[in-house]
Amino acid sequence: MEFINPESLGAPSGYANGLLTDAGGRLLFIAGQIAWNENHEIVSKDFVDQFDKALENVMTVVHAAGGEPSNIARLVIYVTDKIEYRERTSEVGERYRKHMGKHFPAMVLVQVRGLLDDAAKVEIEGIAVLPA
Repeated sequence: MEFINPESLGAPSGYANGLLTDAGGRLLFIAGQIAWNENHEIVSKDFVDQFDKALENVMTVVHAAGGEPSNIARLVIYVTDKIEYRERTSEVGERYRKHMGKHFPAMVLVQVRGLLDDAAKVEIEGIAVLPA
């Protein structure tokens, strides 16, 4: 995969503007993951704890398919409160690096009215390109 970050867009911080890959890999589409445990219970009311568990669940899918963080090409992060996300960016960043290291794929943050579970504050979906 090759990161595409045109100078005219300025240096991205915590994401890539684009990620180019050849078609030689296998695509893994990761369904939206919320902060559920194995019993489909939200693990915490705390925003950062929910972000952590949702990303852990994403990585569980990636690892089950034989991938690793560097294989993730795109993440879409849905939040019910973008202000809470911005206010806790430092903590979110710590949890992100715990799972992803310093790999920053193409990402988008979207504020939504609600998620599958009424108690969910974060949902993360993604696409990974795994070796053929």
